[in-house]
Amino acid sequence: MCTTYLTHKIIKQLKQHGIIPTDYPRLIRLNPFARYKTRGNGALSFTVKLQNKKEVELVEKIVLDNVEKYSMFDGINTNPGVIFYEGEITQEMKDYALNAIYSIYTIDYAENFAKKIGARVHKFKKGRGIIGSLASISLELTDETFECLAYRKPENIGTKRKLNQESIYIMNEKTFPETFDNIDIEGNYTAIEPHTPCPVLYGIRGNTAEIVEQAHNMVISNEDIEDYCIFRTNQHTDMHIQENIPISDMKCSSCYKIRCNVVENPYEIEGGHVFFKVSDGTGILECAAFEPTKRFRNIIRKLRNDDELIIYGGLNENHTFNIEKLHLIKKAPQYNLTNPLCDCGKRMKSAGKNKGYKCPKCGKKIRSSEKNKELINRDIQEGFYEVPTEARRHLSKPIVRMNL
Repeated sequence: MCTTYLTHKIIKQLKQHGIIPTDYPRLIRLNPFARYKTRGNGALSFTVKLQNKKEVELVEKIVLDNVEKYSMFDGINTNPGVIFYEGEITQEMKDYALNAIYSIYTIDYAENFAKKIGARVHKFKKGRGIIGSLASISLELTDETFECLAYRKPENIGTKRKLNQESIYIMNEKTFPETFDNIDIEGNYTAIEPHTPCPVLYGIRGNTAEIVEQAHNMVISNEDIEDYCIFRTNQHTDMHIQENIPISDMKCSSCYKIRCNVVENPYEIEGGHVFFKVSDGTGILECAAFEPTKRFRNIIRKLRNDDELIIYGGLNENHTFNIEKLHLIKKAPQYNLTNPLCDCGKRMKSAGKNKGYKCPKCGKKIRSSEKNKELINRDIQEGFYEVPTEARRHLSKPIVRMNL
């Protein structure tokens, strides 16, 4: 099931009883390396202000009934969880939430923590969803974006989406860069449509709730829209990136920002994956740009030994660093080494090991065995580079949001 759609349906039912959330519902993305997760590892939450125990019971009944009704329990990895919490968000809860993005929690750990803070826990099957539910409630948003999701009518789910493509390009022209990732420039196609048979017709991401709603009103759909909902989110904030961690202390299934130098030139393997190695002085790290990053790999192929970089990405289970974007701070000079030219214009040849050079035309000799250095004009500029929209992680901050 689509968790955002389920949340939207719950909120609509609550509004029918006069219960209105105090803010936009929250869509919080957690650790992208979590093994058991939805595609974007998202968790949903919202806050309501209630007057009495009867209203509390009504809210809990509507939430649990909807989870029971719409969850696709046949899926082996469908293990929903619901958390109800009353009270202030403590620093301990904020720390729990941030570490749910940095690392991996077990179900037992989340359940024990929830009980410790007095939250009410509801598990369906294994109940893995309680991990994210609690994090979504607790996370402090130091940076935020918004996403407007338009939903399809139930009878259209699973059929080809019918959007006016030209209207999406026009919307992008009028709202970019306040909205972003609308168009995949590399593939020259609209990127707001999902590729799965889910209830979402399209999603528009931006810096404010106002701009994503304006953009939504510009998109022309050739099929009826059931409804739409705007979410406050940590998407595209780099909240998953940890800084100032040396390579020697990095852990698998976590994400980092690293200042380093290239120590092994890029090479490619079957399948189009490109690898190279870097070091920060504490250790050597293998880095990769995998095939789905498309033309981003062309940038990686041009890196050379001693290039100074800042790289952003995550360390997978094979201890390979999956790059999301990089900043080429300083490119190292590269040289072609050639034999010296003779005064007569002919290229000289070696006269033997440590015996200098001799001109094959006029016979002139020189004692030095040093070669000439010819500076190579490298086809890469210093600056920021990122993977295309299609390959970008939900949490990864696009360059357009980095105020460059």
